[in-house]
Amino acid sequence: MAMSTANLPTTAISLSSSIKTLGRFSLFSNNSHKIKSFNRRALLVKMSSSVSDPLEICVKASITTPGKLGDCPFTQRVLLTLEEKHLPYDMKMIDLANKPEWFLKVSPEGKVPLIKLDDKWLADSDVITQSLDEKYPDPPLSTPPEKASIGSKIFSTFIGFLKSKDQSDGTEQALLSELTSFNDHIEKNGPFINGKDVSAADLALGPKLYHLDIALAHYKQWSVPASLPYMKSYMEKIFTMDSFIKTRALPEDVIAGWRPKVMG
Repeated sequence: MAMSTANLPTTAISLSSSIKTLGRFSLFSNNSHKIKSFNRRALLVKMSSSVSDPLEICVKASITTPGKLGDCPFTQRVLLTLEEKHLPYDMKMIDLANKPEWFLKVSPEGKVPLIKLDDKWLADSDVITQSLDEKYPDPPLSTPPEKASIGSKIFSTFIGFLKSKDQSDGTEQALLSELTSFNDHIEKNGPFINGKDVSAADLALGPKLYHLDIALAHYKQWSVPASLPYMKSYMEKIFTMDSFIKTRALPEDVIAGWRPKVMG
């Protein structure tokens, strides 16, 4: 069981800063008792909104290395959302080949990710990330509707090309077409899908591109061509985010995870 407490230092800094501010008001104001009361209430509100018990989240366990995170891109999407919102969480590693009884009771379909929010277990990365953004709106991560589907077809065309046994079936060109369209969007609107700040669409697409990058290199000896520089720079920017490094799967797990689809 692994716990993230990335937000605690920030909370401590905020608390220290608020106390110092309170001290300055008390010294110099003629109405210091009123200001003390106001700042004490503000401090309590700030603490209650930024400190919470770790959120329980069920994740796929690695099949290659005990105690490590597995290769589910949808789980990483949720973990990225938690990291970017600086929310503490408690990961429960689930061996999907040998699911524990308690897990099947809260997740009858036996799927991850699964998160406990307001004493209810939620499944599906779309539902989970939307719920997190609504409950914890700071920082906001929602992507405008007109940009939310940018890059959404890359993953399906990647899978088609990865599974293909026929070099002339058009699956490679279909993938290149989607990557080119995304490259053009980032060139005009980047560095992220919604401009200068990362948003939910990036957190959904990034893990899928990570799988694309590793699986196609291993099984097809293929990589994103140099003719798509903005696509390549986008991938590098996403892959080197602290939150991404912290939540990514091991490359060997990604390779092992796709093996049945490639060999089947």
